[in-house]
Amino acid sequence: MRDILVVGICVIAALMALRRPWIGVLLWTWISVMNPHRYCWGFAYNAPVAAMAAGSTLLGLLLTRERRNPFSLGAPAVWLLLFMLWMTLSWLLGYGFNSTDILASIRDYDLWNRVIKTLFMTFVALALLHNRHHILAFAWVFVMSLAILGIKGGLFTVASGGSYRVWGPAGSFIYDNNEFALALITIIPLLHFLQLQSARKWVRHGLTLAMLLCAASALGSRSRGALVALAAMGGLLWWRSRRKGMMAMAIFAVLAMVLLMMPEEWWARMHTIFDPSSDKSALGRLRAWNVAIQVALHHVTGAGMVYLHPIIFYMWDPSQGEPIAAHSIYFQILGNHGFIGLFLYLMMGWMTFRYAGWLRRHAREIPEAQWAADLGAMAQVSMAGFAVGGALLSLAYVDIPFNIMVLVLATRRWVQSRGWERDPRMGFLEYCGLRRSKARPRALPSGSGRSGGRAGSGT
Repeated sequence: MRDILVVGICVIAALMALRRPWIGVLLWTWISVMNPHRYCWGFAYNAPVAAMAAGSTLLGLLLTRERRNPFSLGAPAVWLLLFMLWMTLSWLLGYGFNSTDILASIRDYDLWNRVIKTLFMTFVALALLHNRHHILAFAWVFVMSLAILGIKGGLFTVASGGSYRVWGPAGSFIYDNNEFALALITIIPLLHFLQLQSARKWVRHGLTLAMLLCAASALGSRSRGALVALAAMGGLLWWRSRRKGMMAMAIFAVLAMVLLMMPEEWWARMHTIFDPSSDKSALGRLRAWNVAIQVALHHVTGAGMVYLHPIIFYMWDPSQGEPIAAHSIYFQILGNHGFIGLFLYLMMGWMTFRYAGWLRRHAREIPEAQWAADLGAMAQVSMAGFAVGGALLSLAYVDIPFNIMVLVLATRRWVQSRGWERDPRMGFLEYCGLRRSKARPRALPSGSGRSGGRAGSGT
């Protein structure tokens, strides 16, 4: 039954994408983030649902007249293109592509193929998401795809008293408990953004519960990186808050409620943050970081998509130990693509962070664009959490920061072009063609003497 449901949703959405390709973007996002087919046990488990989503979206992109030039959105899109090109060059010149080790070549190609598809679909999303309906629908699908898993993991953590670790979807970038925890931490501010746009009280309360359970699930994974990311985001939220006393009390109350139920094993693992010498994995990270630096110093393009090859560690690791993952997005990119690749990756993130700041400042004074200011503020908090927590996790290629980039750039274009004057005046179901539309008054231009309500209060 579950297989039929998942495949049925994919087929229906893929057919809708032929006429409205932005729906295909939502389908691709749902599949790539949540991996719903991996929670099936029959024919859907290995069904090519991602290929179906991508194919229908690309065909719809060719047929529609509503596409935009993604490179007109500003610097982050340009930096993303440069990173894609450099990553491909690094792969072609890297160890795996030119090695006689067939397994190494296959592993490098598989990762390059997977990442390049994710980045390409990022440009497709930027070309198709151009009004408020598109952007908010994308935000709901992206965030709730992870939040549903976080709610499930949070309930399990509470029920078990934190005695077991929580894992992500099988076969995804976030399958490992540490990566899954950081993904959940990163979307908590975006859940708050959705909460701010919700008019119904039960939806707001439900999203509050989702945030608490996502935090519980992340902490229940026993990931030290997630704890550090959570602390960084809490600090930024406190700094940005106008009521710092109330914000501090809320943060401490939530942490106390979640942390008090954690077992002794959890506290013992978190203690290693302050004493890295007592933890073998922390010492292994230092080895991996040293190898990444040496590879970047001796090879301009790095080692390729993966630098965790025995021969590379044999050359640059004094301990002559087994290859170990970098457990850091920065050293992962450094070892794979060299200093130039790391520079492109950092500039892509930094410019997206700045554009989110632009939204927070400039959209605040526009009544119709208050939701855009909320998005900019929460996107910055999410990116700060990813940047801090990612320093301890190998999660450089996950699609979460790229989806945040899509939200920020599409919203910035909407604000700059005064998108509220052109947005369709109909509900979301009507806009999708799932319900017959009714005539509604057109939006008045800004400054017409009639103030707009808080955008995002209902769709």
